Amino acid sequence: MIGTTRAVRVFAYAAPCDMRRAYEGLHGIVRNELGIDILKGDLFVFTNKRRNRCKVLFFDGTGLCIFMKRLSRGRFAALWRSTRERTLSLTMSELQLFIEGSEVIGRIKLIPEEISKESLAISCEI
Repeated sequence: MIGTTRAVRVFAYAAPCDMRRAYEGLHGIVRNELGIDILKGDLFVFTNKRRNRCKVLFFDGTGLCIFMKRLSRGRFAALWRSTRERTLSLTMSELQLFIEGSEVIGRIKLIPEEISKESLAISCEI
């Protein structure tokens, strides 16, 4: 699994992707279609139309890395069916579940609501 000791953002490309794309092709999608700077160290998830393969692209500080997985049975969750946006944000836990082939991803919201100063102030008054 992709290990990291820091908080990273995970973005799933919300459309099927040609798995023949390598470093430059996937980096082009991130830069041109998503408009995100890959050098920040975020993770980018891509799946093919049949949803039996996925790639995770990230910059580790020294170069681009690709993690690829092909399922022998079943399919990855259809991330592009749950949103009309070009990207879908995931947590590292959701990424791990997705890579393991869990069908929960995209169907049930697993990300907790963001905590803001206003929500903390309201909960303290009660």
